[in-house]
Amino acid sequence: MELIPSFSVDHRAIIPGIFTSRTDAVGGSVITTYDIRLTKPNREPVIDAAAMHSLEHLIATFLRNHPYWKDETIYWGPMGCLTGFYLILKGNRSSRDIYDLVLEAFREVKKAQTVPGTSPENCGHYLLHNLEMAKWYAARFADYLSGNSENDRIFEYPKAERLITADGQRFFDS
Repeated sequence: MELIPSFSVDHRAIIPGIFTSRTDAVGGSVITTYDIRLTKPNREPVIDAAAMHSLEHLIATFLRNHPYWKDETIYWGPMGCLTGFYLILKGNRSSRDIYDLVLEAFREVKKAQTVPGTSPENCGHYLLHNLEMAKWYAARFADYLSGNSENDRIFEYPKAERLITADGQRFFDS
């Protein structure tokens, strides 16, 4: 089986940021998947599962209620590795083009008094939430984004040096 492009980026070099993972044509439209990376893979601790779950609920709710972005948002959800989130939007915008949206979303978490959708009727694991830790991660990431807005590295995947492995797997120069 061929290695998919998102697994082909050298995760040892990824830093927190907003990256374009892929752009796809779907039924005459274009959608873009973004990698919203909060921690350095394999070098920093992963995001606490309960905080990650709360961030998922809070930011998905924010995006789907945003006056402009609600009709552009297709998906917001956690990465299995617990180092960030995927955001899928209609259209083909650069990572820089969604910087303000991502920053606003993470800043909005600070205002939350509760996590939406956390009853047994609304959530598959309603007890796995931690609002205070979600606020901590959100503030940390928002501060990081603010402090690095001029740093190109937070918008572009690191370039891979190894394009083909010894066993023939292709690595993509993102």
